[in-house]
Amino acid sequence: MSVISVGQAVVLGAVEGVTEFLPVSSTGHLKITEGLMGIPVEDNAVVGFSAVIQVGAIAAVLVYFFKDIVRIVSAWLRGLARKEERHHHDYKFAWWVIAATVPIVVVGLAAKPLIEGPLASLWVVAGSLIVGSGVMWTADQMGRHKRGEDDTSFKDAMLVGSSQILALLFPGFSRSGATMSTALILDLDRLAATRLSFFLGIPALTGAGLYELKDALGTGVGAVPLAAGTVVSFVVAYASIAWLLRFVTKHSFNAFVVYRIIVGVLLLGLLATGSLSS
Repeated sequence: MSVISVGQAVVLGAVEGVTEFLPVSSTGHLKITEGLMGIPVEDNAVVGFSAVIQVGAIAAVLVYFFKDIVRIVSAWLRGLARKEERHHHDYKFAWWVIAATVPIVVVGLAAKPLIEGPLASLWVVAGSLIVGSGVMWTADQMGRHKRGEDDTSFKDAMLVGSSQILALLFPGFSRSGATMSTALILDLDRLAATRLSFFLGIPALTGAGLYELKDALGTGVGAVPLAAGTVVSFVVAYASIAWLLRFVTKHSFNAFVVYRIIVGVLLLGLLATGSLSS
C-alpha cells in the first residue's frame, strides 16, 4: 500500500504547483501539508515524492518559457560549433546556468543525510520562513531595481545560483525567495530577478527529481499517486508562473513577506502546542 493516497497526492501536487515559484517555500508548505495529513515527512519515500512532483512544476517552466529556452540552447549549440558565435549573451548565459548549478549539486550530495534528517524538522521550516522574510524585505528595500535581464553577468548567475543552497539546507527559506532576494540585492529589477530564478531552477530541480525517483517508486509511493501529483503540479504551476510574472511588474514582494511571517508564526504555535508534530 502506498504511503500517500491519490487524494493526498492531488493535494500535495496543488500545493507544490502554487508554491514552487512563489517566494514562500514549496518545501515548507509541502512539509506542513504532509504533517497536517499525518504523512511521515521524514520517510524516504515521501522525500522522494516531494522531489519528483517538482518535475511537474519544472515541466510547466519548460512549456511556459519554451521559446526562450530554444533561443538560449540554440545559441549555446551554435557557440559550441563556431567560435564567432560565442560573443552572444545567450551563449554565455547557458554556460552561466550550468556553472551556477554546480554549487547546489555539490552541497546537496554532501549534505544529503542532514537535509533528509535533522534539517527536515518543521521547527527549521518555521524559523526559515520568518528569517527568510526578513532577508526578502531587506533585499527588496535596498535593491535599486535598475538592471534588466540583458544586464546579467557571470557573477550575478553564480551568486544567485549559489543562494539556492540556503533553501536546500533550510527548508522554509524558499529557493525562489533566496534567488530573487539575491538578484534584488544585485540591483536587478523584479521581473529580471524572477525570470533568472526560473531559469536557474530548471537544472537544479529537474536533477533533484530524477535523483529521487528511485526512492519515490521503490520505497512506498505507488506510480498512480506519483503521476497524479506530478500532473496536478504541472497544471497549477503553469498558472502560478503566469500570475507571478504579471504581479512582479506592478508590486513589491511585501505581500509575500507578510504571508511568510504569518505562516511561520502559526506553524510555531501549532508545534509549541503539540497540535502538529515536528
